[in-house]
Amino acid sequence: MSARPVLWFAPQTCARVALTALEEIGEPFETRLVAFMAGEHRGEEFLAVNPAGKVPALETAHGVIVQNGAILTFLAQRHPQAGLLPRPEDAARSTQGLEELFRCSSDLHPLVTRFVMSGMISTHADDAPRIRAKAGEGLAMQLTVLEQRLSAQPWMLGQDWSILDAYLAWIWFRITGAGFEQTKFPALQQHYATASQRPSAQAALRHEEKAQDELRARGLHFQPPPVGKPD
Repeated sequence: MSARPVLWFAPQTCARVALTALEEIGEPFETRLVAFMAGEHRGEEFLAVNPAGKVPALETAHGVIVQNGAILTFLAQRHPQAGLLPRPEDAARSTQGLEELFRCSSDLHPLVTRFVMSGMISTHADDAPRIRAKAGEGLAMQLTVLEQRLSAQPWMLGQDWSILDAYLAWIWFRITGAGFEQTKFPALQQHYATASQRPSAQAALRHEEKAQDELRARGLHFQPPPVGKPD
């Protein structure tokens, strides 16, 4: 195992959040691309890292960490100076940070999957429009709360950026790219635009662009279907 952290990732996935966190910390790390279209997420090499076959997975000197929430919590605790999440000694503030992390990972993220990849949720293709519609309703309900909050403050936890803002920005990127109606959420649109300009976010995107170039060179670049068409 490398002395540096190694992040296994794929472009456009939620691994972007962990990439942003590592860039925010500013210490050396390595990346490993997982090519889903080549089935590498089911290959022996990656399954030895994460038997669930999902990204992100972070190899550290303390072992492999999977699940975005666990990775982000680990990085925040190991690098408190980076301000990824509120410090544990402030119990009330730390609990608020965890609450919002769980909101992203447990409430919003599953809805993102159902909205963006509705055709993969059921073995019956006719179910996809219904699954997508219900996911869209759930997203609208959940995001209305955040729209109200972000109308009154710049970031998820108030005046200071946290890694939660990168998570929310990725969620917004994924659903709007799949046709989620944006017009009722101007504060979220502004939040996404601002969060995306952060240097760590731009650096994460450069990692993804490099990975996309590699996938194109291998003939493995995935082009999503047009919005509204079956996945």
